[in-house]
Amino acid sequence: MLNFKRASAAIILLLIIFGACRSQIENPETKGDVKAPVTPVPPSGTPAGHPRLIVAFGDSLTAGYGLPDPSTQSYPALLQKRLDERGYSYRVVNAGVSGDTSAGGARRIDWALKGDVAVLILELGGNDALRGQPPTSVKQNLRTIIEAAQKRGVKVILTGMEALPNLGPEYTSEFRGVFSDLASQYKLPFLTFFLEGVGGVADLNQPDGIHPNIRGTEVVLDNVWRVLEPLLTKP
Repeated sequence: MLNFKRASAAIILLLIIFGACRSQIENPETKGDVKAPVTPVPPSGTPAGHPRLIVAFGDSLTAGYGLPDPSTQSYPALLQKRLDERGYSYRVVNAGVSGDTSAGGARRIDWALKGDVAVLILELGGNDALRGQPPTSVKQNLRTIIEAAQKRGVKVILTGMEALPNLGPEYTSEFRGVFSDLASQYKLPFLTFFLEGVGGVADLNQPDGIHPNIRGTEVVLDNVWRVLEPLLTKP
């Protein structure tokens, strides 16, 4: 039953990313990847006394593609609201780019880490699976991102992704193992599947059946929060 649920969720995940890629404009900066609806530019530095940054780094699932207002309804926006409500002094940067791959993330990670970044929430890999990229390449790209963050003293949360079942059990198993292997190697807080409890659940997706709606995004937030909160410094 667990494998069936994971397979169904994987299909939904890749349809989400595919739908986002088809409906947005091409971004030459990422060589064929596409821009997120909203991609705020992080500051070049954070003055003393200002909140530290939490960078939500990923693809359309982070960008909030398909939501009426990603600036207020994406999971990074909901995360900022929860932090504020619970008295945590952090500022969340939505560094999600719809259609991005692990290779695209590796190219832009230095830009995303500008400023006083405390935590990087790493959500990438779905588009790599869609394109059938070798898991070894995905692992190397994610390793580049993780090491770039850790060299700056940034805590990294890794979120797992799934591959389409029609790529074969060997590929899907190896792809899934990329994330658990990296989490173990770098001793990272690990969310095994970013869309856990959302993928394939009609009531948690938009009318097209493939993009998480605001309720689904709230579940994603809860998934991330369970792993993030132990890393935060209380005021």
